[in-house]
Amino acid sequence: GRRSRRRTSASPSTSTSEATRRRSHHIRLGLKPAEMEQPTVSKYQVIVEFRALYPDAKKPEYQTEGAAGMDLHAYVPRANGRAPEILRIAPLGRLLVGTGIALTIPAGYEGQIRPRSGFALKDGVTVLNSPGTIDSDYRGEVKVLLANLGNSAVTIHTGDRIAQLVIVPVAHAVLQPVEAFADTARGAAGFGSTGKN
Repeated sequence: GRRSRRRTSASPSTSTSEATRRRSHHIRLGLKPAEMEQPTVSKYQVIVEFRALYPDAKKPEYQTEGAAGMDLHAYVPRANGRAPEILRIAPLGRLLVGTGIALTIPAGYEGQIRPRSGFALKDGVTVLNSPGTIDSDYRGEVKVLLANLGNSAVTIHTGDRIAQLVIVPVAHAVLQPVEAFADTARGAAGFGSTGKN
């Protein structure tokens, strides 16, 4: 009689390779079949310790799900229990503005303080040392160096959103002395070397 054949399941590596081959085939053909596997999207997160230095200091917040930066809020300390003062930045002036918070940036990361696009467009206010850097070993209050490039004075109140904070990875360079560099097509050509158009 005929010999029966046992069915064996494909090994994980075989099935994975086959799925990859099928996806690559679909991509080459420009097809989008319903059964084609969809990639899994996960949000990359890093823990940043946060401490409010004053009871009414505001926590940095992402304004949308896809926002890259958290908004930083101004904090003007109260004097003798009175209402917070209002800060003023004259045209072409600059001012260091506190946020009333402190952060612990993990080793291998930095906090970048960048301008808010709306603040820059509407009032001409930017972060003067953009991007400002919060190092991982800094433990003091986060402060923002604002510059008013507009034609009118700008007022800052406690709670105003003044900048955004982006957490990004960094690498420490190990400098290696060499006698000469490998040649490139550009070489030592610098400012303006690629033309205007």
